[in-house]
Amino acid sequence: MQTTRTTPDKEAIALLPAFDRLGLDRITLVHNRVQAVEASATLRDHPAWGFDTESKPTFFKDQVSDGPHIVQLATLQRAWVFQLHEPGCLEMVAGLLAEQAFIKAGFGLGDDTKRIKSKLAVEPAGVLELNAIFRERGYRKDMGVKGAVAVLFNQRFIKSKKAATSNWANPRLSEAQLIYAANDAYAAARVFDALKA
Repeated sequence: MQTTRTTPDKEAIALLPAFDRLGLDRITLVHNRVQAVEASATLRDHPAWGFDTESKPTFFKDQVSDGPHIVQLATLQRAWVFQLHEPGCLEMVAGLLAEQAFIKAGFGLGDDTKRIKSKLAVEPAGVLELNAIFRERGYRKDMGVKGAVAVLFNQRFIKSKKAATSNWANPRLSEAQLIYAANDAYAAARVFDALKA
């Protein structure tokens, strides 16, 4: 019989040392086709990517999001934050996400996948919901990035509430937004790598 494993609670996680996040020197902002072609070439050298998206928040009942506004893909070395307002960049990202050959690992990807289908008109392929792996391993509670980082690395993943609810449709993203977005995908890449080991 499989044992049920518990996830550390907020209080326990708060006491852990901080997860070593990517700094701006290892984050590339991609907002046109030329940059997207370059990023794609580097990403294709790696079989698996951490994956996430961000959309401008909606504040009213029945308000429909026109997101995602950015897509984040990361390897164990660096992360790329793709802005989708430029058609050439959007097209390149759609191509990457549709490729079956690469694993795109992340947390809570159901909503992201739906929005990608609607906005990019592609069905993301090779998507791996990391939460499902934790379930298979006996964790009953939904596992987000914070819980996963605590369980696997005994570290605390820091997420800024302010960045999370910021305007991701802004043509100019702040440093805080870039660090937040990139590290969500980077942490997913690290978690997938650790689960594989």
